[in-house]
Amino acid sequence: MDRETAHEIKCDRFIQCMRMIDEQLDETSKSVDMESVKKIIEYIVDSNRIFIMGAGRSGLVGKGFAMRLMHMGFDVYVIGETTTPAVKSDDLVIAISGSGETTSITNLGKVSKNEIGAKLIAVTSNPDSTLGKMADVKLTVGGRATSQEEDYLERHMRGDYKSMAPMGTMFELLSIIVLDAIIAELIAITGASEEDLRSRHATLE
Repeated sequence: MDRETAHEIKCDRFIQCMRMIDEQLDETSKSVDMESVKKIIEYIVDSNRIFIMGAGRSGLVGKGFAMRLMHMGFDVYVIGETTTPAVKSDDLVIAISGSGETTSITNLGKVSKNEIGAKLIAVTSNPDSTLGKMADVKLTVGGRATSQEEDYLERHMRGDYKSMAPMGTMFELLSIIVLDAIIAELIAITGASEEDLRSRHATLE
């Protein structure tokens, strides 16, 4: 692209995308189930340890949420990391999946809940999905859930990147905001200060 062509860019899609995100966030703030939010906060506070899982971009959202929980002093792990210990019955598992049908996440959800007996929270766009139906608590977050049910890695091995289109990321954008809002509520409940959070922030980066 030369400079002359670059000057002709109007950024219409950029503005449209920003407005859509703003509208979706406003809609989510009005429609989120507050009873589910309260139950999730109770589970987090009462749990022995917290395990978070998600595939692809949802996994990145989960890692961000795990980092915030760690800053607050919770014993939290990301499933799939090499240093993550085994889940036990008095632990809490939080699964993030827009479709609620990602094979790896639903399989791990079944193991966590049915075989181990841990509590399971689902953050999803599809409350009637396999993951949503098995969860003890489900938090429905808007955004377009992918219709593909194959595992994230399987899709990428086949070269299918359609779910990575900008408008397919709305679930992840809304999820990270909703989960950060839960962190804000946890800070208020526990009385944690900015200094408390800063003291646990990584010093080797």
